[in-house]
Amino acid sequence: MLRVPRVDVTVKDALAAAALAGVAAAAAVLWPGVRELDAPGALLLVAAHVPLALIRRWPAPGLLALVAVVLPYHLAQYQHHALVPAEVIALFAYAVLGRRVRIVLGVAASLLAVCVIGMAMRAGGGSLREQIAVIEAVVSVVIAVQVWRVHRARLATITERAERAERTREEEARRRVAEERLRIARDLHDLLAHSITLIGVRAGAAAHLVRGDRPLDREELAEAFASIASTCRDARTELRGTLQVLRGTDVGAPGTLPGARAVAGLVHAARGSGIDVDLRDGDVGTLPPETGVAAYRIVQEALTNVVKHAAAKRATVSLARDGGGLVVRVADDGRGPSGGPPEGFGILGMIERARSVGGTLDAGPGESGGFVVTAVLPLADAAGGLSSPYG
Repeated sequence: MLRVPRVDVTVKDALAAAALAGVAAAAAVLWPGVRELDAPGALLLVAAHVPLALIRRWPAPGLLALVAVVLPYHLAQYQHHALVPAEVIALFAYAVLGRRVRIVLGVAASLLAVCVIGMAMRAGGGSLREQIAVIEAVVSVVIAVQVWRVHRARLATITERAERAERTREEEARRRVAEERLRIARDLHDLLAHSITLIGVRAGAAAHLVRGDRPLDREELAEAFASIASTCRDARTELRGTLQVLRGTDVGAPGTLPGARAVAGLVHAARGSGIDVDLRDGDVGTLPPETGVAAYRIVQEALTNVVKHAAAKRATVSLARDGGGLVVRVADDGRGPSGGPPEGFGILGMIERARSVGGTLDAGPGESGGFVVTAVLPLADAAGGLSSPYG
């Protein structure tokens, strides 16, 4: 099998330059100008086409070499039009491939213009009009290639901006989806973990009453089951409100979002699990919706941890204004932290709740034992630009 080697770009350019030089030489011989083509003129004409073979690889040196050769050719009054194709190709190639296009093309055009004006002054008569036509052709090429390059650069800039904007939109969409998933997971965790924990504690207490040795107290058992039913109803109502907010329906309905005033219900539910919970809610006044929801969720998660993990007998929940913020504090007399990293996402969720409205949260062992959660939430309406009513 005969394999034909791939021709290099430089070889193709050299063959094209040689063919163009032959055509230019034939034109200079058949239609001589002021001066017939002789040996020095033929040498200059052929030398002017040599840079065309290398201008693709070295645009600036190739253009400068061509200008250096064509100047003496034109000043010697050889056939001027024979070199116009080579000059146009060199100018166009540099406009496409070179750097500092305006400076180099301006200098090249100026030199060619000076050369042609000098020739015209020496030739006079009808040749003057021909030289003016050559000047116009050179200037037109310079302007055309520069406009074309500017247009190409502008299109490239517009395309790059469009691609960057598309990437930014995709990244923003992914970020919003991730934030929405995190918010939904946090809401459902706060709601379900609290309700399921209370139901589990009360169901365990009811089972203990049934299996105990002492006579069954029907009233006490009925109260335990009623407490479980009440917790289920509250959880169902709150879950419905949460889903309505997540779906974007009935967002403005009263009672949809829990707030600081609903903390008393959390305290009452925690008391039903056998813990003595003291509520100290001073006159906190009207709170921004985002701050009220954050305070409610923090107390809810903190009491859930007290019931589920602390083995505490007493707990204190306090809400109070302090300057420009709302201080939420939940303390218990339980066994405190185990010393290892916290399990689950409860504390992390509370920290995210506080940060979502521009606040801070600290959770750790109390001075006299137990565990203390303290959150400071701003009351200024700085969370109005948040993406959701849940912060």
